[in-house]
Amino acid sequence: MYSEDELERGLTTQVFGRRLFIYDSIDSTNTCAKIFANKGAEEGTVVIADYQTAGRGRFGRTWLAESGSNLLFSIIIRPTYSTDKIGLLPFFVAVGIANAVETVTGMQCECKWPNDILINKKKCCGILMESTSQQNNFDYAIIGIGLNVNQKEFIGDLEGIATSLSSEGGREFDRRNVFSQIMSSLESYYTDVRKGDFNTALKEWKARATIFGKRITLTQAADVIDGIAINLAADGGLVVETETGQRVFHAGDVTIAQQ
Repeated sequence: MYSEDELERGLTTQVFGRRLFIYDSIDSTNTCAKIFANKGAEEGTVVIADYQTAGRGRFGRTWLAESGSNLLFSIIIRPTYSTDKIGLLPFFVAVGIANAVETVTGMQCECKWPNDILINKKKCCGILMESTSQQNNFDYAIIGIGLNVNQKEFIGDLEGIATSLSSEGGREFDRRNVFSQIMSSLESYYTDVRKGDFNTALKEWKARATIFGKRITLTQAADVIDGIAINLAADGGLVVETETGQRVFHAGDVTIAQQ
């Protein structure tokens, strides 16, 4: 893994990355970040690792990534508003990462509800948000990010579904540069988000999404719902027009029906 000096050298941020905890290998950066957050770690603290032995995605899924090829990190934030905005946090993160990736690679990113980033219809990045609250107000939230940067092979269930920046761009990318761009981009959006203003982030997320107005299938455990994606609800839920009327969903796997 890069040293603290190497990662800090490229940072221009004031908050994100102000404190770095760097590991060659760790069970989960989110798990570690929660430990630090519970001990009072300041906002903007980052836990980053070359490899995770127990990386996690949504619904307790395993996040598999090659050692030394990707960016696996978690950021502690401490927004001061009520927890009813938690569903909006992944949108600002997705836009911040997409903006950074586009700056570094020149490739266009697509935002997929609720928290994935795609390049050429393949997933290159996942976001895992976890939070702790007291009396309906945030104590802290953990932004977990797994970005495939230079990984070359995706086998098993990931074949044809996942990708990396290098696979799509045809060259390897300096992870330090990608990391510093992400930190800068996220902090620029967080200036408004920490005050509860998600307007810019949501507008840009929608501009990068291709789901709206299209027929989709949404899977939640054993339930499969068909309908047309209409919009985002005020809390970040997906508004879907179904046979029984409009419904709002806050979790699930979405696929767009073939046209």
